[in-house]
Amino acid sequence: MRLVVTGAAGFIGSHLLQALVERGHEATGWDAFTDYYDPRLKEENAAGLPVERVDLLIDPLDLEGVDGVFHLAGQPGVRSFGAVFPVYVERNLLASQRLLEAAVTAGSRVVHASSSSIYGDAETYPTPEDTTPRPLSPYGITKLASEHLACAYAQEFGLDVVTLRYFTIYGPRQRPDMAFARMAACLADGRPFEIFGDGTQSRSFTYVDDAVDATVAAMDRAPGGATYNVGGGEEVSMLEAIEVLGRVAGRRLELVRSARREGDARRTAADTTRIQRDLGWRAETSFEDGLAAQWRWAADRVAAA
Repeated sequence: MRLVVTGAAGFIGSHLLQALVERGHEATGWDAFTDYYDPRLKEENAAGLPVERVDLLIDPLDLEGVDGVFHLAGQPGVRSFGAVFPVYVERNLLASQRLLEAAVTAGSRVVHASSSSIYGDAETYPTPEDTTPRPLSPYGITKLASEHLACAYAQEFGLDVVTLRYFTIYGPRQRPDMAFARMAACLADGRPFEIFGDGTQSRSFTYVDDAVDATVAAMDRAPGGATYNVGGGEEVSMLEAIEVLGRVAGRRLELVRSARREGDARRTAADTTRIQRDLGWRAETSFEDGLAAQWRWAADRVAAA
């Protein structure tokens, strides 16, 4: 297949593009290399991969002849209140609208990456896809708006689109602002780790290779219009994750406690019944094995610096 991955120099996007190339697809990555975090890390992610510098907001988006688009580009992070909100509107909503227009014109299938943040503090756990969304952050609101926009293009223009709601993806190349990346960096450097809240907040942590497998399966086999949770099989609290990391690293992480961050959900837990039934997918990587892989990657980077 001829495929395009947006956000291909990011954490999940670079893993996805690499997997597609290794599986023999004619795959190209697009990325704007924005400065939400150090663009040099994105350049490192993209090294050796077919990634083009394309900004979905301003550049021409030609998808002619493209069978499918994995739309992973966007502005991440729940700390999205205040002056930064217009950036989230631009990068998560306006950029998506331009891409959806291009996909309709070209007749390309779209797998659209959304987020568990659209659920907020959900009314039930594990949370199925038909739960009423109640996002707590402007980030979650813009991701939910992008989902609605994709549905509108499907209904009015026949866009073939599948939506995936990712639940806290982790692993090598994770964004440096995310908890496990910060934890591993602090542990490797011998620095204390700042933990937000009381540490009992929990997540359905999902290893990146499992997320990639779900994303490819959605392109290959999902019915148009479907929405799926993509979540790990284990729900783990932050304090439990710190304990596991210390065990796999063989050293203790010193903690500095700070207040809860605005927009941060207390809990996420993915009900993956639908994706297991329709696509035969389930997370296969144990939490300890996945965190050990992320730790080895982080420790190797520090050793090579």
